[in-house]
Order: sequence, then structure tokens, then C-alpha cells
Amino acid sequence: MTRLPGPQSGREPTESGRQRQNWVERRRAKIRAEIERNRRGEYTVPTWVLALALVLIVGGWLALIFLV
Repeated sequence: MTRLPGPQSGREPTESGRQRQNWVERRRAKIRAEIERNRRGEYTVPTWVLALALVLIVGGWLALIFLV
């Protein structure tokens, strides 16, 4: 999305504008760091937790099918 020049064009950004820009940069840095960790295999959710969730979901569906 392109912003049109406003009354502040050519001037230094306001304090809230700088804070928002800093927040965006920190958020981007966090996302980059998380992607790098995931590529190295440093996942935060253990595989057994994911497997357990899958078993519970499939078991729930089977219970609905056979018990209802």
C-alpha cells in the first residue's frame, strides 16, 4: 500500500510514527529469528505433543461416528 504525501512530507516523523516504525522493525526481527530457528530444527513444540493432538482429534472423530 502506497501512502500519499501528506502535510508532514519533508519533515522528520512524529514520535508516534517513530515508535510504530521501531515496533515494526522489532516484529520483523522476531519473525526472522523464528524462521532461522525453525530452519535449524529448533522447534518449540515437541513432536510427541503434535502426535498426541492428532491422536485426540482422530479419536474424537471416531467416537462421534461410532457413538452417535
